[in-house]
Amino acid sequence: MTRHKISLEEFHRMVEAGVFPEDLRLELVEGDLVEMSPIGPKHAAIVRRLTTRFAPLATRGEALLSVQNPLVVGSSELYPDLALLRPDLESYASRHPQGQDALLVVEVADTSLRYDLQVKLPLYAQAGVPEVWVVDLEGKRVLVHRKPEGGGYREAEALGPGARLSFHGVEIPAEELL
Repeated sequence: MTRHKISLEEFHRMVEAGVFPEDLRLELVEGDLVEMSPIGPKHAAIVRRLTTRFAPLATRGEALLSVQNPLVVGSSELYPDLALLRPDLESYASRHPQGQDALLVVEVADTSLRYDLQVKLPLYAQAGVPEVWVVDLEGKRVLVHRKPEGGGYREAEALGPGARLSFHGVEIPAEELL
């Protein structure tokens, strides 16, 4: 069997040409097309909560909220549930944000925990995303990763009920995300 890797440029041309149905959720992971799971109600509710919590950062011009939009990391195009980006609206009009543009990435994992930790997290680290939160709904914890180095993070901690997450002055009780 011959496998053909798809480049970022080929992927964008295919999307623009309408090769994929509009409702098909795909990520490009190092040349491979990966179909993403549908978003369930709890997953969606948590993304809405996070968006509401981080809205003041956007209002103050400290960050740009990007919800389930493309983030280019190396040769991959991922769709994190939420990314806080450097506020550079002009630049993003002509290109998708890249890993170095992200301040924080949040992934909500109901069925995708292994994929988020084993595939996406190393790509975020390699791209220099300074902080990644993985909300583990099944494990009832938020996995916080900071200080990227190579394909991993030097700091990692698991926060459960009773803990508080903090980012740029925004405080979120962990149970709001679990």
